Amino acid sequence: MMIRRFLRFPLFALVVSLVSRHVAGADFAISIPIQLTHAQNFDPSPSPDGKKFVFISVISGKEQLFTMDADGKNIVQLTRDDADHEDPAWSPDGKKIAFVLITKERTSIAVINADGSNVDLLTPKEHNTIHPNWSADSKQVIYCTNDDLAPPKKNEAQINFVDLVTKEITPLITGGINTYGSWSPNMKQIAFRKIIGDGNSEVFLANADGSNLRNLSNNPFFDGWPAWSPDGKKIAFASNRRGHGYQIFVMDADGANVRLIANTEGRGTAPRWSPDGRTIYFTNCVEKDYGTDCEILMVRSEPQPLKAN
Repeated sequence: MMIRRFLRFPLFALVVSLVSRHVAGADFAISIPIQLTHAQNFDPSPSPDGKKFVFISVISGKEQLFTMDADGKNIVQLTRDDADHEDPAWSPDGKKIAFVLITKERTSIAVINADGSNVDLLTPKEHNTIHPNWSADSKQVIYCTNDDLAPPKKNEAQINFVDLVTKEITPLITGGINTYGSWSPNMKQIAFRKIIGDGNSEVFLANADGSNLRNLSNNPFFDGWPAWSPDGKKIAFASNRRGHGYQIFVMDADGANVRLIANTEGRGTAPRWSPDGRTIYFTNCVEKDYGTDCEILMVRSEPQPLKAN
């Protein structure tokens, strides 16, 4: 306590001294503070009852899986190994979490029990696989092969699904660069991102068997990260179409009525709907000095009009 009092007095005296000199009209050089520490929390995925969500937080340089209550309380760390864990997705039955397991030897789709136990690898070691999502019955996981094998150049990537019990893999969408596959709630359609040119990717829709591809977003910018609303009537996605950073948009399932719902600065991506369809969670990353801060944000899926006072 005596040390704290001792330290406080000279700091107070220095502030008074500087203020006094400023008031006296003297000019002094002012230092610009630089942010040294950075937090990285991202990729939220709500539990099917809406009470929790799983997300990633970087601890000691590794991306680890955590869960927390929907109000931000009761954070629990699920993984503690020397590996990275990305793209978590909570199963519709609430029992498992799919994610990407990244080690020195492999980048694979895996599932883990919701309490963090029993990691089960779903894709072979020789396959570089990312971006898992679930079937409505929690029996299959849709995913894609890695389109970033030699960044910044993109390579061909296809969308497959794997059966949790048999581990049988079935190709769905091939030819070109296809990522972020997501089944509709009724399992009749697949929304996904397709890169069709330099700086241009679109949200596409296909039938459940991968046929009948059509461009939903149809915009010259970079659209992607599609996520179905629980009722299947809307699709949330991220885009840089406003010319600065990425923001979250929502459109009807046929591509109509596109509207901005989260006017953020930075890079807002990977939207996920709450089970009741009223809230969208997403990651927003902002570059700060020598690093990047990534945090989890939430926004109402149907923004309310401002009320006049």
